[in-house]
Amino acid sequence: MKLEQITVRHIKMPMKAPFTTSFGTIDEKEFLLIEARDQSGTVGWGEAVAFVAPWYTEETLKTTWHMLEDFLIPILLHKEIGHPDEVSALFSSIRRNCMAKASIEGAVWDIYAQQTKQSLAQALGGDKERIEVGVSVGIQSSTEALIDLLKAHVIKGYKRVKVKIKPDHDVEVIRAIRAEMPDLPLMVDANSAYTLNDMDVLQQLDVFNLLMIEQPLAVDDIVDHAKLQRKLKTSICLDESITSYEDARKAIELGSCGVINIKIGRVGGLTEARRIHDLCKENNIPVWCGGMLEAGIGRAHNIALTSLTNFVLPGDTAGSSHYWYEDIITPEVIVEDGYIRVPQTAGIGYTPNRKVIDELTISKKVYQ
Repeated sequence: MKLEQITVRHIKMPMKAPFTTSFGTIDEKEFLLIEARDQSGTVGWGEAVAFVAPWYTEETLKTTWHMLEDFLIPILLHKEIGHPDEVSALFSSIRRNCMAKASIEGAVWDIYAQQTKQSLAQALGGDKERIEVGVSVGIQSSTEALIDLLKAHVIKGYKRVKVKIKPDHDVEVIRAIRAEMPDLPLMVDANSAYTLNDMDVLQQLDVFNLLMIEQPLAVDDIVDHAKLQRKLKTSICLDESITSYEDARKAIELGSCGVINIKIGRVGGLTEARRIHDLCKENNIPVWCGGMLEAGIGRAHNIALTSLTNFVLPGDTAGSSHYWYEDIITPEVIVEDGYIRVPQTAGIGYTPNRKVIDELTISKKVYQ
């Protein structure tokens, strides 16, 4: 393929309910939507997941657009690309900026899947017909409100629930949940809110039969996590610490975790995500697909990735209606009894809803 036109749109989507973590509250999601067209007229779509502020990583919506416009798009435009795996090599001179890279690489994968008459899942090597789905719950106004919300999610069939924690909002909250829901498949996510000085607090979580504790320590750490993992019975899951295959390899060698969360944007694209998946499979480290409050395009890419065999734990890819009044794809992503069916049609398997996209677009620019 040879990309001849790339359109970048700035989208703003209101959320059904505010989402609160240890680093702040989000009540609307702003993101970039990438539309790439090759010389044959095939159109592929990607989604940039960076937030408007550098809460999660150093990337933001504005830095993503800067990287796309000034570096990444010029590298790809009018370049002959035989396979999407080549995009990572083409971008190798650009340090980090993983979310920017992933957004446009995703569009290339979509085009490739369509032109080879495969679903994106098949193009990646996935073979699942449906994937298990969990849900991520932000910090609520009260423990009672949190428990009511968890019960509602169980009724909907979600296979596991992730609860956000932070200092002084941790052990007693989980104790209350377990008193009401002793058998709930439950994990906690700290978003790097703790240090090794909080060892005793984190050790108290061991009694609650959690699936895992996600990213308790610093965003760039694998050394202290190894020290902590040796003191815990519960598996540590690394998220922010894993931005590449090499990060994953070193974390596994150090014993820093028992589980890895793979996010396409965080690791720089589907090619790198698949490499990390394969490495973890070789080392008997289970993986799951994390969420970044994606709209429909990003959600479709997550579904395709999760069809790979070592995604053995339910991911955060909830249905469209969980977050959005109206998604930017048709049909919307639907959860049925805790499962999402993996599309079998060529490409991402969902059709972008241009009417909704146009209504939500703040600005756009065409590169050719």
